[in-house]
Amino acid sequence: MTGKPFEVKGEQMFSGSIPALVTPFRGGAFDEPLFREFVDWQIEEGSSALVPCGTTGESATMSIDEHNHVVKVCVEQAGGRVPVIAGCGSNDTKVALAHMHAAEAAGADAALVVLPYYNRPNQDGLLQHYRYLAENSSLPIIVYNVPARTVTDILPDTLGELSKLATVIGIKDASGKVERVSAQRSSCGPDFCQLSGNDDMALGFMASGGRGCISVTANVAPRLCAEFQRACLEGRWDEALAYQDRLFPLHSALFTDASPGPIKYALSRVYPNFAAELRMPMTWPSEASRKAVDAALAHAGIAGHDRELRGTEDLRNNSRPEAG
Repeated sequence: MTGKPFEVKGEQMFSGSIPALVTPFRGGAFDEPLFREFVDWQIEEGSSALVPCGTTGESATMSIDEHNHVVKVCVEQAGGRVPVIAGCGSNDTKVALAHMHAAEAAGADAALVVLPYYNRPNQDGLLQHYRYLAENSSLPIIVYNVPARTVTDILPDTLGELSKLATVIGIKDASGKVERVSAQRSSCGPDFCQLSGNDDMALGFMASGGRGCISVTANVAPRLCAEFQRACLEGRWDEALAYQDRLFPLHSALFTDASPGPIKYALSRVYPNFAAELRMPMTWPSEASRKAVDAALAHAGIAGHDRELRGTEDLRNNSRPEAG
């Protein structure tokens, strides 16, 4: 067991709007100064935690050293202002553990561990994978279920078995099945932290007992997503629905081409000098996708902003659903 012990059961460690951060690249290399600035902006705008090196961060195209460096930089820049959930998944159990050890050494608060992709393990294989990680690291684990990418799905009963482990504290659920929230509450208990992995389904997910969303949209609309999540957590469902109506076209537009192409394009439209490069095999989104993103940004009322010219208060004033 490495690192400091965590007392996590019975506590909601994570909630609200949690961006799955894009990774800016410039000239093929990690743009660390821009990433640090981006982390600051996300925190200023109300994001409640940060996820570096997830799918949206193009972790699949990073070397192990680069991946671990991005996590370290994120933790350093966050400076304890919000928790950091480090992407640590791999289809190789020992590589996933190595990422967890590096994230723990960097000071991350939890590990986001995707189901092993490509190998397609059965339910027993999933149990063995996460048990091994839990037995060899004290870092809290959030299971990441995204069958569309992994071609593997963890069933509620299997998750229930994993929830008995002290450090398996929650799930990022991108199964696309809102009914899973209730099934997982039954198998794992109400204190198990369930985070939506689908922005477009987050309203129903929250109403069913979810605690937040690990979000793509929050990269470009952090305050809107944070206020939407706050409305849900406080039971202000009419306001939450107004935010949903305002953001839904953007949620959809950001997946009109292979992610993270559309979200990087969106950031290039609203964030000054954003390094929007993609690493092969990802390519720039199609013209139709770009037009959809432009229309959705306009619908949401998200204009270009310059942190030197427009302060947080200005953004806040432009980030609330219109009354009535």
